[in-house]
Amino acid sequence: MSASDLTPPEAARWAARSGLPLAPDRHAEVAATADHIHAVVSLLRELDFGEAPPAAAYRAGEEPYDATV
Repeated sequence: MSASDLTPPEAARWAARSGLPLAPDRHAEVAATADHIHAVVSLLRELDFGEAPPAAAYRAGEEPYDATV
């Protein structure tokens, strides 16, 4: 576990501060889920999209159809 991993007591504290009190048996699951989400977001932040236009620039229906099988 890295130093940035969320512990079950910290997950319970943050949930309570957000107005979402957790049952004691849920602390570990919520902490694990939060850690997983954090890991995925961290990987996404490392992606280099280069010259890829933002999604707002995509126009559905304008792509050429090439459905040869």
